[in-house]
Amino acid sequence: MKALYTILLLILSNTFMTIAWYGHLKWEQWPKLKKTGLLTIILISWGIALFEYLFQVPANRMGYKGNGGPFTLVQLKVIQEVITLSVFTAFTLIVFRDEHFRWNHIVGFVFLVLAVFFVFKHR
Repeated sequence: MKALYTILLLILSNTFMTIAWYGHLKWEQWPKLKKTGLLTIILISWGIALFEYLFQVPANRMGYKGNGGPFTLVQLKVIQEVITLSVFTAFTLIVFRDEHFRWNHIVGFVFLVLAVFFVFKHR
């Protein structure tokens, strides 16, 4: 059950992270936000990123083997990277409809999934 909670918290965390890092790139579509200065964008993104940390830190604490969780530190990091790419892909397809994924992006994603396989492979 800790594995499932860890993964769900990481998904939530990465959703907020993706919005904080890339959401402001669509602000030009809204007239009131179009003229927002860089400092304001940074502060708003920081506020959004706070929610990322509210999920990321508990996920790592709960999921880490040293705290009684099911994952090693390397496993946690690889899981997080695959979740990040998955959330980013969904976000891009939904919010940035003019962006397109090409074959090399898919190959890169497959390699990340293979990384998960090898990191979790036991002798």
